[in-house]
Amino acid sequence: MHSCYDLTEATSLVTSAMPRHDDLEDITTTVGRAAWEIEVRVVDSAGRDLPRGTAGELRCRGFNVMSGYWEEPEATAEAITAEGSLRTGDVSVMDGHGFIRIVDRLKDVVIVGGFNVYPAEVEHILGEHPDVESIAVVGVPDERLSEATAAFVVPRPNADLDVEEFRTWAAGRIAGFRAPRHVMLVEVLPRNAGMKVVKNEQRARAREFDPGGSGSGREKT
Repeated sequence: MHSCYDLTEATSLVTSAMPRHDDLEDITTTVGRAAWEIEVRVVDSAGRDLPRGTAGELRCRGFNVMSGYWEEPEATAEAITAEGSLRTGDVSVMDGHGFIRIVDRLKDVVIVGGFNVYPAEVEHILGEHPDVESIAVVGVPDERLSEATAAFVVPRPNADLDVEEFRTWAAGRIAGFRAPRHVMLVEVLPRNAGMKVVKNEQRARAREFDPGGSGSGREKT
C-alpha cells in the first residue's frame, strides 16, 4: 500500500508515504511527507507558516515545480510566489512528524460567522447516513452569518429519506455552524470527466436559496 500527492504544476511527487517504512495508519490517513528534495509548508493567507496541526494552504518548492504557465504571466504570478513556491490551493494539515493530510480545496472553504467550514469534512460525516448515496456541500450567502452551508443529497435507491429527519440526524453529529442550513434532495450530482462533483454548478443552484431563511426540499422533475 502506498499513498502520495502530486499535481500538474508540480510535475512529479510532492509528498509520499512508503510501505514497510511508514506506519499503516499514516499511509491510510495521510498523503505522506515531503518527497526527496521537496520543501512543503502549510501557511496562512499571508504566507506565514502555521503551527503543526493547524489547517492552511499547502505550498511546495523544489525542482519539480513548474517555471510557469505558457505565455500567461498573470496566471503564473497567481500560482507561483516570488521565492518560487507553488500555491497548491489545497487546504492541508501537517502533523508533528511532517505527515500531510489534505482537508479540502481552498476555494471550497465556507466561512460561517468567522469560522472556517471544510465541505469535504462535512460531506464525509453526513455521507455516513444510511440512506445517503452521495452528498455535495457548498457555501451560500447568508444575511446573518455572511455564509452558510447548503447540502445537495442524493438518496440511495428505494430509500425514503426525509429532509427534516436528516437535519435532526446531522445536528447530533456535527457542530451547529457546520450543519447545512439548506438541504435539497436531488436525483444526481453534476460530475466532470474525472467523476468529481462540479461545485461551481452547485454553487449557482445554491444561490437560489433565500439568504435569510432555512431551505429544504426535493428537486422538481
